[in-house]
Amino acid sequence: MNTTVVKEKMSESSSLKRTHISASLTEASVGQEVVVSGWVETARDLGGIIFIDLRDHKGTIQVVADPQINPEAHKVFEKLKTEYVIACKGPVTVRPEGSENTSIKSGAVEIYPTEIEILNTCKVLPFQIELAEEVNEDLRLKYRYLELRNEHKRQNILKRHKIVHAIRNYLNDENFTEIETPILSKSTPEGARDYLVPSRVHPNNFYALPQSPQIYKQLLMMSGFEKYYQVARCFRDEDLRADRQPEFTQIDLEMSFVDEDGVMSVTEGLIKTAFEAVGIEVEAPFPRISHEDAMKRFGCDRPDMRFEMELVDLTEVMAGSEFKAFASVAKDGGMVNAINYKGGAKLSRKEIDDLRDLCMSQDYGAKGLAWITYKPTDEEGAYEVASPIAKFFKEEELAKIAELTAAEAGDVVLFVADKAELVQHVLGKLRLHIAKQEDLLDPRDIKLVWVVDFPMFEWDDKSKRFKANHHPFTMPVVEDLDKLETDPANVRTSAYDIVFNGIELGGGSIRVHNTEVQKRIFKALGIDEELAQERFGFLLEALELGAPPHGGIALGLDRFVMLLTGSETIRDVIAFPKNQSASCPLSSAPSCTDNDQLEELYLKLVDPS
Repeated sequence: MNTTVVKEKMSESSSLKRTHISASLTEASVGQEVVVSGWVETARDLGGIIFIDLRDHKGTIQVVADPQINPEAHKVFEKLKTEYVIACKGPVTVRPEGSENTSIKSGAVEIYPTEIEILNTCKVLPFQIELAEEVNEDLRLKYRYLELRNEHKRQNILKRHKIVHAIRNYLNDENFTEIETPILSKSTPEGARDYLVPSRVHPNNFYALPQSPQIYKQLLMMSGFEKYYQVARCFRDEDLRADRQPEFTQIDLEMSFVDEDGVMSVTEGLIKTAFEAVGIEVEAPFPRISHEDAMKRFGCDRPDMRFEMELVDLTEVMAGSEFKAFASVAKDGGMVNAINYKGGAKLSRKEIDDLRDLCMSQDYGAKGLAWITYKPTDEEGAYEVASPIAKFFKEEELAKIAELTAAEAGDVVLFVADKAELVQHVLGKLRLHIAKQEDLLDPRDIKLVWVVDFPMFEWDDKSKRFKANHHPFTMPVVEDLDKLETDPANVRTSAYDIVFNGIELGGGSIRVHNTEVQKRIFKALGIDEELAQERFGFLLEALELGAPPHGGIALGLDRFVMLLTGSETIRDVIAFPKNQSASCPLSSAPSCTDNDQLEELYLKLVDPS
């Protein structure tokens, strides 16, 4: 057989046109002459015979050069290095018995090429692709296109595609219409910080990139499009976390003539479809828990329900006790809560002190942590109480604490006393810390739950006014409408969040469709009529022109895919993410611009200091 090396420069046209991808070649392909193209993943010289694993976007195929069969092909293979781009033509043959690779689709066959083209060479890589996950993240993001050749990272992006495809099909079948809303919009600074875009044609004026398509999707309901969806790009100038990016994608839905049950039912079908796309079955409908119960039981409005360790309210017991630190808090309107750390009696005093120090850290904010240890005795099931605070309690009070917390031999009960919000915050974080420490969080155990009946407003000490808990277009619970003026702190909303293993997937609400109610909400938020007209005049006018009842939800796609793929951050499931400082090591964005552009936009730079 004669081998022809036709080209070795990318600028020259290739004479070999790919006919097959690697994954399509099986024993049924034996005898066919094919052309495959891709990257040299590995090259192995075994006794003079060189084996190449040739990788394309669907997998790999083994290509072989034997000097006894085709010396010309062998000479070309000797030149090949990792990540060279090549094309090979030749017949598909069966691998010798015992040499099959059952882990890949093409593992039963191989190719002995009759023609080879080196389409491009490759310099020494900044890191080995198969070891990409062990490399510093900024270096990986600088060469993100190389990291995406890593099979694990590639699969994340492919799974994202499958999930989005399945969601689109589901919503299309449910008679939703996909509509794009504007990227250049108006700044409405009631939520996170906006990204502003200066306008050249309107000097000293700015567009804002959308934090969500919220107002536009409501306007679409007023336009008569009763079922809308969008795979929407959104932008928020926020500090980053593992599950946050300055630009992100959400699955955005809105429907007319629906109530909470209607929106939640459609969303459950969507979530089931997304899970099925990656081979996971979940049961619907999902359970529901009120915001108030979630805070009382789990200390958090996005409860992880894969394990118990619920908060127990001991305020009443402590109010009459002789332990002044707890009794005074209880009598002054505060709260004393506890969690039962099952098996925690095994902890050393230092380990308990470490938990106390954690609770008193800036992130938690507690003034202290008390405990009672139930040390097992020789008698089965019996225990003795060990604690610096035990001496302050009567026998019946200790018995009541044990009863309410379900404490048994081998447990330790941990107490926090303070204002209700702080107590719930500290113990909510502490129970999660202990769960991780005790390996109680099984990723295969999927718990989906709706959190409903959120408070409409939250008080902002800095601005000394109420702010919207979700957004100002959320409909209050009908029976709480009268409290908008008299008791805004206790107004509940027709809002709902979907939580997956302690992480919020998304949230939504039934929207205000009545102008007078919307004006009352703005007033409760301290937004006067003039400011409301300036920021939201077009929405208020639309509400007066035949707005139907409507509601919707937005699900964070990046976060959803992160959870479904078992990834640690959303950066693992975004093709080209920013790093934790909101920079792009690949393109060096954000970057400076020249004075000509600034002048064109009527902008002048100032010293950041």
